Amino acid sequence: MKHKTLRFGKGFRVSFGNRRCQAAEMVIEPGGAEGGPKNRHRGADQWLFVVSGRGVALIKGARYPLKTGTLLLIEHADQHEIRNTGRGLLKTLNVYSPPAYTRSGDELPAARP
Repeated sequence: MKHKTLRFGKGFRVSFGNRRCQAAEMVIEPGGAEGGPKNRHRGADQWLFVVSGRGVALIKGARYPLKTGTLLLIEHADQHEIRNTGRGLLKTLNVYSPPAYTRSGDELPAARP
């Protein structure tokens, strides 16, 4: 069993995980964004839960509004960007299956079945 209190500091931070999945915290400043045209996780699905704030998710060219309590599934290889359109911080909890990043936040290559 693993346990951690999340602090939601600015930026992107891998919290912890195991061989099958991992959790990460992401905090985006007002007007800021994470991801973009080349952002896609080649081997991992991403569950994104909005802890607080407002924004928009751009996934494969479609726009999805984000607000506290929103849950999204961004499937592997989906091109995506998360933008903060609110006045406060946009805080999200992200779960990747299988893990998509190293402990330091570098993207892992696509997993092999």
